[in-house]
Amino acid sequence: MSRINATAFGLATGISFALFSFIIVLLATYASYGTAFVEMIGTVYLGVEATLLGAFIALPWAFVDFFIGGFVIAWLYNRFAD
Repeated sequence: MSRINATAFGLATGISFALFSFIIVLLATYASYGTAFVEMIGTVYLGVEATLLGAFIALPWAFVDFFIGGFVIAWLYNRFAD
């Protein structure tokens, strides 16, 4: 059975969700789309709101959060697969 590189998986999930969060905050700012989602993540990620600055604040929060989550998922997968 093949193993998952936990660091690579963490980076992939972190970058993906950081970009998603950035885009959805921009959509909430300029198109009023996804405002409920932005309000929800704003309760978890301090400083995130439907503004341009909020979009840039969401980037590191989402990256760190999902890098750790992706890393842990891949690490657990490797442990259970052995």
